[in-house]
Amino acid sequence: MKKLITYFILILTAILMLYPLLWLLGASFKSNQEIYSSIWFLPEDFDFSVYFNAWKTNTGYTMGHYFINTFTVIIPKTVFSVVSSVLTAYGFARFDFPLKKFFFTLLMVGMFMPAIVTIMPMYMFWNKLDLLDSYAPLTLPSLFACEGMFVFILIQFFRGLPKELDEASRLDGCGTIRTLIYVLLPCMKPAVISIAVFNFLWTMNDFINPLIFINSTEKYTLSLALRTSVDSTGQGYEECKIIAMSVIGLIPSVTVFALAQKKFIGITAGGLS
Repeated sequence: MKKLITYFILILTAILMLYPLLWLLGASFKSNQEIYSSIWFLPEDFDFSVYFNAWKTNTGYTMGHYFINTFTVIIPKTVFSVVSSVLTAYGFARFDFPLKKFFFTLLMVGMFMPAIVTIMPMYMFWNKLDLLDSYAPLTLPSLFACEGMFVFILIQFFRGLPKELDEASRLDGCGTIRTLIYVLLPCMKPAVISIAVFNFLWTMNDFINPLIFINSTEKYTLSLALRTSVDSTGQGYEECKIIAMSVIGLIPSVTVFALAQKKFIGITAGGLS
């Protein structure tokens, strides 16, 4: 009897959690009037033409164009962030150097600093370099391990690996970098994949940074294109079309998260070991 009650509660909870996504999918086929008149997710009629109209957007460019722009930011940013975070964490976890505690304190302070605090200095910095309205402000900072949380996660994983692995690899003739690449990184695959996925999702959902640094409609990311498709007065647009664009925009994030779900289980297990 306890199992039945437990399963019932779990199923009910899952339905409650999934219903907003089901409603979002169903609402993309509804008319504006039906969206506001019914909370049931299934529409009266399925009109797939709304997705063709959503793909065209209202900006003169298709969603395919904005997907390309978005991945032009996501791919280098994710690669830069993973590489720089791994190297920085490796240095903190495995080596002693002057002012190590001081720099680690700065890292921790940076983790808790609101992003809004750094926006104005960053804007002035990139403006001095004449790189506004480009993807440089969105990607190049990742070369310097600017995501403190990623570095912190990796430091904990490095500390969980026995130092005997380093010593054994050096006896076999491996240098510092080869030890990292061929010995330690394979053991840290769940953590590395997880921070890559986090970076992907955060960049995909980022709105404020592209809004500040990108001015040309042609260079907009998907989040900006979605907002541009909404009339500034909040009236005179089709909600179903905006919702359909949102559904299309969710596909990469949902796909990446679903494919990497087992790795999130791995990072939990690794953190507890």
